[in-house]
Amino acid sequence: MEYIQFSLTVNEGKWLIAHGISQMPEVQRAMEHGKVVFKAGTTVSCVSQLLTGIPLRICGRISTRGTVSSRTNGSAAHLMLYTGGQSRSLDEEGEDALLELGPDDVMITGANLLDCQGNAAMLGGSPAGNFCGKAVSAMTCEGFSVIVAAGLEKLTPTPVRDSMLHARRQGVDRSMGMSCGLFPVFGRVITELEAVRLIADVEVCLIGRGGIEGAEGGCVFQAWGEPEELHKLEDVLRRCRNQPLGGDAESLVECQFPCSGCGPHRSCCYKAAYLAEKRK
Repeated sequence: MEYIQFSLTVNEGKWLIAHGISQMPEVQRAMEHGKVVFKAGTTVSCVSQLLTGIPLRICGRISTRGTVSSRTNGSAAHLMLYTGGQSRSLDEEGEDALLELGPDDVMITGANLLDCQGNAAMLGGSPAGNFCGKAVSAMTCEGFSVIVAAGLEKLTPTPVRDSMLHARRQGVDRSMGMSCGLFPVFGRVITELEAVRLIADVEVCLIGRGGIEGAEGGCVFQAWGEPEELHKLEDVLRRCRNQPLGGDAESLVECQFPCSGCGPHRSCCYKAAYLAEKRK
C-alpha cells in the first residue's frame, strides 16, 4: 500500500473528469455500438475532445465579468450526436433529438451547482433554460444513461433545491452579465473523486480547497492503493497538466454588447451601461 497527494487546478480537474468518463463501461459501449449525445460545457467538451477529437461550441459561461455568453454563434456544435464513428450537430433539432436515444445510449452534460447529496442544477440565462431546460423530462423518462460532468468547484454547502427556489431569470434588477435561473439536472454525477476511482483501483479523499496564482478553486487530494494502480493514476494526472480550456476556440471569445445573444438575455449591467452611454 502506498499513499500519494496531488493538487489540481480547476482546468486540470476538468480533464481528469473527462479521462474518467471516457473509461466508463457504458460510455465505451455507446461509443462502439450505440449513440452518445454531448451537451456542451467546457468539461463536456474535454470529454468530446478525448473521445472524438471534436471540440464543442461553448455558450454560457462564468468569467471574471460574470454570467456571459459567446460573442458569436460560430459553426461548431453545441449539442452533438456521435454514432457509428460519425458526428452530427443536433442544434437545430433541440430537445426532440433526445427521443432518438434508448437504454443503450448515453447523454453527457454538465452542471453549475452540486450539493453533498448528489443533486445538480444548471444555470439558465436563455428562455426556459434553452435546450437543456426543456429536455429535463426526456433525461429522466426515456431510459438512456445521463452522466453529469462537474468539478468540485461547483459544490455548494446548502441544498441545490434551496438555490433553485430562489434563483430567477426575470425580475432581477441588475446582473453582472445575464440574469439566470436554475433548473435540475438528473444523472450520475462525476466529479474528480469519482473520476479517480474510474481511472484506477484506489481510494481517494479531498483534503484541501482553494489556491492562488491560477490555482483558485483548485483541490488537493490524497489517494492510496497498490503501487501499480497509483502509477496508472499518476500517468493520467500528467496528461491533464498544461491542457487548454475545453471548447471550440471561436466560441470561447465572450460576448460584448451588442452581440447575437443580447436579445433574450435580461438585466445585464453591461448592456444597460452601453445604452446609457449611447443616450448621452
